[in-house]
Amino acid sequence: MKNIISRVTICSIVFMTAAGCAKLDEKLYGSKSITSAGAGAAELGGVYSQLNGQADQANTYALQEHPTDEMMGPTRGTDWGDFGTWRKLHTHTWTPTHNQVNDTWDQLNIGVFRATQVFTKASDISIKAQASFLRAYFMFQVVDLYGQAPFRDPDAPSSSIPTVMSRTEATAFIIKDLEYAETNLPATSANIGVANKVAAEALLAKVYLNKAVYTSTTVGGPFTFAKADMDKVIEYANKITAAGYSLEPAGKYFQDFAWDNSEQSHENIFGIYNTTTNAPGSAKNRWRMGLHYNQTPDGWNGFTTLADFYKSFEATDERRGVAYPGLTDKVGLRAGFAVGQQYGPNGKVLTQRSGKPLIFTPEVDLNFSTEAQGIRVFKYFPQPSANNTVNDDNSSNDYVILRYADVLLEKAEAIMRGGTDPSGQTPLVIVNLLRVPRGASALSSVDATVMLAERGRELYYEGWRRNDLIRFEKFNDPVDQRPNKTDKTKTLYPIPQRAVDTNPNLKQNPGY
Repeated sequence: MKNIISRVTICSIVFMTAAGCAKLDEKLYGSKSITSAGAGAAELGGVYSQLNGQADQANTYALQEHPTDEMMGPTRGTDWGDFGTWRKLHTHTWTPTHNQVNDTWDQLNIGVFRATQVFTKASDISIKAQASFLRAYFMFQVVDLYGQAPFRDPDAPSSSIPTVMSRTEATAFIIKDLEYAETNLPATSANIGVANKVAAEALLAKVYLNKAVYTSTTVGGPFTFAKADMDKVIEYANKITAAGYSLEPAGKYFQDFAWDNSEQSHENIFGIYNTTTNAPGSAKNRWRMGLHYNQTPDGWNGFTTLADFYKSFEATDERRGVAYPGLTDKVGLRAGFAVGQQYGPNGKVLTQRSGKPLIFTPEVDLNFSTEAQGIRVFKYFPQPSANNTVNDDNSSNDYVILRYADVLLEKAEAIMRGGTDPSGQTPLVIVNLLRVPRGASALSSVDATVMLAERGRELYYEGWRRNDLIRFEKFNDPVDQRPNKTDKTKTLYPIPQRAVDTNPNLKQNPGY
């Protein structure tokens, strides 16, 4: 996963935030230098390729999931120690030199810089609009994780020091980028991997929903949500509904993540398009990071969910887990959460490497787990072959970044926080509209606690949990294996120390 094609080029880009050239855990599939002749499809492809790192189990995804109440990476004997990188994320004990804090900063800021190059040089409006959307996405992640956004003019001399936008300034910049994208992107696109008008509207809704967090004078809250911002969330959500997106019917929740989600999904708005012959942002990390070595396919036996999170689902809730046709009947793997005895092809009872039954237990120890401890999560899953084997080198599951169910829940939350829906929907109506087809019981009321819990049940392992917990001021609460409340300054990651050392415009975040 370190196919870096031009170390000199990457170093020159990363120099805007760091001294020297750090290890970058990302896939780069080629790019061309952008000259005064203008930017075209090939250069835009280089910006899209920067999204592939979002499908990794590390970096952006790890920073957004491991510190939350729905994921941990336990050390299993000598496996998954990794110098404490996963434990430090779960316990909120990272520092300005943490490897994933550093690598994510590089990865996202490279995305911003590449998109800026294309936007600045392109003459084609469609290319500029796509670059504008992609720049907004990468900068949104920078603002969400780090609270500051360095920015380099592509035409500036390499010796110049990048400017730095505050969180408030960067949020306004992102909104402007997305408004430009919404105006100039087409209504539809060939596949999930090409930005369109709806993708811009979905990201705009998310930015406005979090605007109170990003413009707050106090890190970590309390937050004041402006009615005007909540009305914008509702406006964009209604536009997306009008564009024809809808929830999956009863019993079809997991088809948004299956191997044929390109053809079957009614909800997926934007992500990374994968095929059996070309899977640049392969979703296989999402199942391999939890699969045991003896399952089909074999995995890395790593990450788990927390027992309390698993217990938040009703037994009838499809999202908790189901036998998925074409998967479970062939290789024994269920979609969703995996707990208890595990099975392989033809119903074979699986064992651990020691020969003991492979029984995933709710109990898990962050520091000293056995190979079978911890409930695993398989929201994405591979397609078995006719002979009950799996080759997932090129998995055709599209990797999902923006999804309609998320947009609907954002609308419900915006109404709850004081926004007005012209169509008259209430948070309760919207939440039940989503829950009932999933097999969960209809609720009689909705408050902030219920709303946060429902977002967790719907969007688990999709990379949004930290963002949600911060907005609801619950990120620092104790969870399993983190018994004490942490300081609100942990709602922002530190600016990498080497970036602060080389750019005087960057100021280290509070608490570090």
